[in-house]
Amino acid sequence: MSTLRFQAIKESLNRPLVEVKEAERRSAVFGSNVFNETAMRQYLTKDSFKSVMDAIENGSKIDRGVADHISTGMKEWAISKGATHYTHWFQPLTGTTAEKHDAFFETTGDGGAIEKFGGGQLVQQEPDASSFPNGGIRNTFEARGYTAWDPTSPAFIYGTTLCIPTVFVAYTGEALDNKTPLLRALQSVDQAATNVAKYFDKSVTKVNPTLGWEQEYFLIDKALAKSRPDINLAGRTLLGHASAKGQQLDDHYFGSIPTRVLNYMRDLENECMLLGIPVKTRHNEVAPNQFELAPIFEETNLAVDHNSLLMDVMNKIADRHHFKVLFHEKPFSGINGSGKHNNWSLATNTGVNLLSPGSTPMKNLQFLTFFINTIKAVNEYEELLRSAIASASNDHRLGANEAPPAIISVFIGSQLTAVLDELEKVKNGKLSPEAKTELKLNVVGKIPEILLDNTDRNRTSPFAFTGNKFEFRAVGSTANCAKPMTVLNAIMAKQLIEFKEQVDGLIKNKKMKKDDAIFNVLREYIKDSKRIRFEGDGYGEAWEKEAAKRKLSNNKTTPEALKAQVAKKTIALYEELGIMNKVEIEARHEIEVEEYAMRIQIEGRVLGDIARNHVIPTGIHYQNILIENVQGLKDIYGKDFKKYASEQMELIEAISRHIAKINKGITDMINERKKANKIEDAEKRAFAYCDNVKPFFDEIRYHCDKLELLVDDEIWPLTKYRELLFTH
Repeated sequence: MSTLRFQAIKESLNRPLVEVKEAERRSAVFGSNVFNETAMRQYLTKDSFKSVMDAIENGSKIDRGVADHISTGMKEWAISKGATHYTHWFQPLTGTTAEKHDAFFETTGDGGAIEKFGGGQLVQQEPDASSFPNGGIRNTFEARGYTAWDPTSPAFIYGTTLCIPTVFVAYTGEALDNKTPLLRALQSVDQAATNVAKYFDKSVTKVNPTLGWEQEYFLIDKALAKSRPDINLAGRTLLGHASAKGQQLDDHYFGSIPTRVLNYMRDLENECMLLGIPVKTRHNEVAPNQFELAPIFEETNLAVDHNSLLMDVMNKIADRHHFKVLFHEKPFSGINGSGKHNNWSLATNTGVNLLSPGSTPMKNLQFLTFFINTIKAVNEYEELLRSAIASASNDHRLGANEAPPAIISVFIGSQLTAVLDELEKVKNGKLSPEAKTELKLNVVGKIPEILLDNTDRNRTSPFAFTGNKFEFRAVGSTANCAKPMTVLNAIMAKQLIEFKEQVDGLIKNKKMKKDDAIFNVLREYIKDSKRIRFEGDGYGEAWEKEAAKRKLSNNKTTPEALKAQVAKKTIALYEELGIMNKVEIEARHEIEVEEYAMRIQIEGRVLGDIARNHVIPTGIHYQNILIENVQGLKDIYGKDFKKYASEQMELIEAISRHIAKINKGITDMINERKKANKIEDAEKRAFAYCDNVKPFFDEIRYHCDKLELLVDDEIWPLTKYRELLFTH
């Protein structure tokens, strides 16, 4: 066994267990490191507190003078918690988070010092905008950008740093982050959904989109992960033969959580409680060493921030427990990858979930209104939804036998399908009192009973209704939830605006009663969006053929999928709602196609390096051992040596064949990479990497993995799948 691999395995097996106790009462410590409403009431003046709450609830601006008072209270609270520094915490277009720490410390000029943190430092800072991905919005000589405080997401303390959630925009006003478009989309859907909700309840003044994400991940021993250059540099294994035992026995899913992993989870959950992240569920996932955690639903902006923060915290806690977290959607070939299911709904300020039926026909009509409008929105913008979850890493997962396909469809279950079929029969025009009573009592009125025991779930569906919410299952585990949530809330806002215009038009022009108008519009939506509804097996070839007949997109690769981001329809949507302008849209597309090409480029370089510097030399080394053995047999047996050395000679030939194939594959891949690098257009370069470079990966890997089976385990340099997946 290679020295590095041996040391890594030895270190992992001899590691002492980090003992962690569960928090006795989580409710007592929940949010204690968050500048939440309780902390604000204690540290802010009445006027300052009112100003912040108005900003949170109504979107009103905070006066700069009041900001000085808020910053003073926030500083005093932070220092009382042991904070020494502050940072504007934001989400640039890298997909991760960013922070620059400044000390509260300031000199006074007379040899003394004070703790200082003013309103200006709270509200706005100026990071270098050109050093982050910006899609050409900012040049190096135009580096100024601004981070601006987002009061709707509370400040928190992590370690000894006060973290202030912020948006990040260019000097010229364009959004350079994931949060700004999300906030705009949330505002749009709030206004549109509130206007529609007033059909059913005049007291509704606000609608909040809610999000409950489910984070899947792998935990690998840190020493073993360090011994694999591909895991360290690409986040996944680029080669490695399958373990004899994988997930085929289904014995890991919901199984007993290993002690070391449980200690990690306890530590992580304790930290989450302090940060106000309401994690509730933990369990083993399907693949070996794969796990999942999920929180209680929250308002979408806060949920997105919490997921971004969580991923950072998970990495730091993992280091404490000598683990490495793998968020990659497909870190291991042949076993399940990881997703981040986004469970989405709409909640009113009156405490009603608009995607949950109620006890009366009117409340059920409200449910159907938002339910059918969601389906219609997905039908109209299925390509844009697909683009929102596109990435080089998620391409490995979508369409594999544990994840939804690249075709976006909606699953609602047989019972709700029957309800929509009944509604589709509603005659055009005004309903008779008898027909309306029949419809409300026998169709609409029975929805709660239908959903009560409806446990239908279609794991092959990328967008499924699951009782009181829609589950966007195709989102990848590395994703920032802001991207799919921006798209979903934007298309829902657009759809609800159109719905209200059509209903109001029927009421005004056709003199219809409100219920009649709503039924008539919903009936047409059911017909128009029938193609997007699919109840069958999304993995089968039959669905691909059927989807093509329905004219649904099937964009299997990221470069294909990202085209929808800059389509005229998308630009019109975002500009109409004020979510992004054309410059911002095109900049994001440029960033994402560039990132795709760079990730494939990195993987190609890493694979070539491992194959030529680790795998081939090891193959040659073992081949030399075999040659010495054959030569020795020849010395002993003379002309009859072949009778005793035939298998060794076959091995020598097989190793040579695989080495030749690996070398040729790498050379051809490098040549294609060189051609791709000369392409100036970012989108064309991404397609070149996708179509011409990436296909070599599988062939190179195939021959490397064959060598792994042939070469003596004692000298194989790379930690194997069986060690990575079954060492806790």
